[in-house]
Amino acid sequence: MSLSYITADIKALVTEKSCGPVLIRLSWHDAGVYSTGSLTGGCPNAVMRFTDAGEGKFGANAGLPDVAVGFLQPIADKYVPETISHADLWALAANVAIEAMGGPVIPTRFGRKDATTSAESVESQVGRLPDGDKGVDHLREIFHPKGFTDKDIVALSGAHTVGKCHADRSGFEGAWTEAPLKFDNSYFTELLAKKYADETTAQGCPQKRHISSRTMMLISDMALLEAPFKKYVELYAKDQGAFFKDYVKAWVKLQENGCKGLRNTLEKEEEKSVCESCTIV
Repeated sequence: MSLSYITADIKALVTEKSCGPVLIRLSWHDAGVYSTGSLTGGCPNAVMRFTDAGEGKFGANAGLPDVAVGFLQPIADKYVPETISHADLWALAANVAIEAMGGPVIPTRFGRKDATTSAESVESQVGRLPDGDKGVDHLREIFHPKGFTDKDIVALSGAHTVGKCHADRSGFEGAWTEAPLKFDNSYFTELLAKKYADETTAQGCPQKRHISSRTMMLISDMALLEAPFKKYVELYAKDQGAFFKDYVKAWVKLQENGCKGLRNTLEKEEEKSVCESCTIV
């Protein structure tokens, strides 16, 4: 089975189920635990497949092991492990979804290794994944040890242009933009243009709400309107091309953090060489 077949199946899934945003979140939370600060280690290894303990039980990952992994299960059943690993499939699915929703083309490299038990999880989400109710200092404390700049933080936050929060998963509720299945720079234009009122969800989580459109922003989103982030919000609101370019660079780094020996092709080099050496008699 070639990469084109897997890609086609993912595109069909995204079209049928409108599940692109949760596939992006799955890849982000799989890879986003990586850190080199006071906490070390972590890598994209699809360990959320295991829900007895570890990352599959993290509150920040609520909805991912059942909803997102569930969406991908029929595709995984066809291609894993013979053709692709779960971890590579999760990365590819996010990238295909971004493009299918109107976003940039994102290259996917392959060779991520799947965890075999929940014991291969990192110790906790704390200090590794960002909290939606915190501000500038917290964002920098989370992302800088992953090797990201302030500009990268803003670019990666632009993925909030798609999807919505679900109160039963995160405690927050609502979509960030008025077109939550379109990957563009609307997150930045709406962040700058709208006025948001304070709100507390039924789960007790503070957030911001635009009254007429009913879109929302998290405290961590509003932090982007402060220094040192605001200049990048203004840039991306004016120039979608700049956003796409910077997003691709930061997103690929996120997906590959903690990985070694990734390759540009789905097939392993030794497998390719065998095929290339075959002759038809």
